[in-house]
Amino acid sequence: MGYVEIRDLHKTFAEVHAVDGVDLSIEEGEFLVLLGPSGCGKTTLMRMIAGLETPTSGEIVIGGEPMDEDIPPRSRDIAMVFQSYALYPHKTAFSNIAFPLEAAHKTRSEIIERVQATAAMFGIAHLLQRYPRQLSGGERQRVALARAVVRNPGVFLFDEPLSNLDARQRTTARVELKQLQRKLGTTIIYVTHDQVEAMGLGDRVAVMNHGRVLQIGTPRDVYDDPADTFVATFLGSPPMNLVELNEATWLGFRPERFLPRASFVAAADVAAFRFLVRHVEYLGSDRLVYGRLDGESADEKDVIATVPVTVDQPIAAGETYDFAVDRRALRYFDRRSGSSSSDGTG
Repeated sequence: MGYVEIRDLHKTFAEVHAVDGVDLSIEEGEFLVLLGPSGCGKTTLMRMIAGLETPTSGEIVIGGEPMDEDIPPRSRDIAMVFQSYALYPHKTAFSNIAFPLEAAHKTRSEIIERVQATAAMFGIAHLLQRYPRQLSGGERQRVALARAVVRNPGVFLFDEPLSNLDARQRTTARVELKQLQRKLGTTIIYVTHDQVEAMGLGDRVAVMNHGRVLQIGTPRDVYDDPADTFVATFLGSPPMNLVELNEATWLGFRPERFLPRASFVAAADVAAFRFLVRHVEYLGSDRLVYGRLDGESADEKDVIATVPVTVDQPIAAGETYDFAVDRRALRYFDRRSGSSSSDGTG
């Protein structure tokens, strides 16, 4: 049994089934990411864990204790960091961090000691007397994290906490979050629509859509072996190519696995294609190559190849080349259901 157990959880709002029969088992000390597009139910699921929403049906268990609807958020062994950070604008950083300790009626000396120690952990000790309006986005994010950590909860809930940061700040914050989790060893449930965050942070990733968990596994598992075409195309930038193999089956392969035939050894077991290049984008270390496979109709979606610049072959728009994919990297999907299948025989 996991430290956090979610069993057949449902939540409906009028006619909308926001969470539809979710089952999850999250181990103590695990970093689990809930990944999916906006409106897929991931934030509603987190809010039910926190006690901010009441499930329509199902069960939530934390540390062996069922979280009945009469257990309020403050009585659950959790701390939540919101997308907006939810800092009190009229309180200093010190007072924001201290707030959960004051609510728990800790002594003044303990509050001062724990706030100062936590602020030092996040490198914000020099900011404790400032108000949120006087802090940058990254600094406000650190204050919000410190307020969560100072409680020493059993579970952290993060709802898109990096979405208000710029690209460089997000990269730094991802590293800091992962280091924090290793240091504290606390269970983390993290909501995001950003696949880079999910792949970089999660011990496991649960991919959601339409209120359901479609697949859960390590980042490599869900990327290399997607359970269906939604997971295949939601993960990856560019996403997995899907081309018609026959009337019943899509053939899938990742753009970085689709390379000039000359880059494979002669004896390699590959699927070979003639590839008409329509457009090339130079991205520094890689080239994104857009084109059509031989035999595809003009209205088909472009196939994309991610070709490292280290592959010594000129590639120009308007030319046709021999490309290939290692057969071990091919994936097959049923065209009717979208589900993964073992091969393309139907």
